[in-house]
Amino acid sequence: MGQGSGDKASRRGTWARLNPLLRLLILTQLAFNVGFFAVLPFLAEHLGTAMGMAGWMIGFVLGLRTFSQQGLFVVGGALADRYGVRPVVLAGCVLRIAGFAWLGHADADWSVIGSVLLIGFAAALFSPAVESEVARQAVAWEESGNGPRTSILALFTVAGQAGAFVGPLIGALLLAADFRVVCLAGAGVFVLVLAGHVWLLPQHIPGRRRVEMKGGAGGLLRNRRFLALCCAYGAYLLAYNQLYLLLPDEVERATGSQTALAWLFGLSSLLVVTAQLPVTRWAAGRLDPRGSMAGGLSLIAAGFLVVAVARPAAWTGYAGLLPAAGFVVLLTLGQMLVAPAARAWVPDLAAEGRLGLYTGALSSVSGLIVLLGSAGTGSLMDAGLPAAVPWLVLAAIPLASIPLIPRTDDRARH
Repeated sequence: MGQGSGDKASRRGTWARLNPLLRLLILTQLAFNVGFFAVLPFLAEHLGTAMGMAGWMIGFVLGLRTFSQQGLFVVGGALADRYGVRPVVLAGCVLRIAGFAWLGHADADWSVIGSVLLIGFAAALFSPAVESEVARQAVAWEESGNGPRTSILALFTVAGQAGAFVGPLIGALLLAADFRVVCLAGAGVFVLVLAGHVWLLPQHIPGRRRVEMKGGAGGLLRNRRFLALCCAYGAYLLAYNQLYLLLPDEVERATGSQTALAWLFGLSSLLVVTAQLPVTRWAAGRLDPRGSMAGGLSLIAAGFLVVAVARPAAWTGYAGLLPAAGFVVLLTLGQMLVAPAARAWVPDLAAEGRLGLYTGALSSVSGLIVLLGSAGTGSLMDAGLPAAVPWLVLAAIPLASIPLIPRTDDRARH
């Protein structure tokens, strides 16, 4: 049997052994990303072209969206610890529907800001609830002797990237009509998600103990190893968010339109769908979480350097897209190493009963980094500096974060 056939068989075998709750949560991630990525890749171009926003303002809005989502994950995670997964996920879906509908009709800066804040906060509710439960179930999977927990988190990533592959293609088709149609289609996806979870998501999940919201933040803030992990993960997330800021600008420069952007997003998602599980299996046998994250951040830095080196040549057309494609490939390979390792590490660092809080905090700290970094990147783009400078600065950040990755203890060596 060839390697490709073996990978497909492995995915089918893992899926067949999952309990119904894990299957639902993994499919949830797929559906979330279909709706989300039908809209987000085209937001920067809409704000710049249709609404005439300056580059720093676009960067601020994108960073604000990320911060209202990632930055408030800690709130959603704490609420999931206190009230359970179901009410938090359902509330998040309702808010996401309202946010996309509002964004589709927003015609002023304040209205755009309000809608993206609502869109972000919606994810701050449902995403940490889903992710923390997947992580908890993955630990139980590992303790039952089914395999490393990273295999479940990798499958979760594959589902998300499959949604990220389909979403931009849907958005690109609908964009021919109007950006408002794209937003309403995204809202429609979440209407279907809401209906499905009202029906299928259990009222109570066995083994999940609810805790009081008070008392968890102090221990978290004293957990230096966890906070160091958050900072290193934030450097990765800042780099990843350049898919929505630096990359659209580079595609527009090279080709004169945003058409190729959907295909580059599709390339990224296709790589994750086809290669995430093999990469995770390879890393599990050779690298501890620290080594996996360090290798991934190095690849991400290399992706920015590819564009920085090529940018002075000012290639256009298909040749101009080659550095951008190289950036997407290296960024995606780095993501495959960083994201599952970081998420699998959190249960070992979290206090008892506080997995939702710590899962949320991982994204909250990194969301603050993205907010500041995205506004700074937008300012660099407007400053009249040589075209390679923003790419060089973004290459330096992942490399500088590698020493921050905490040492790995025995519990984290999966």
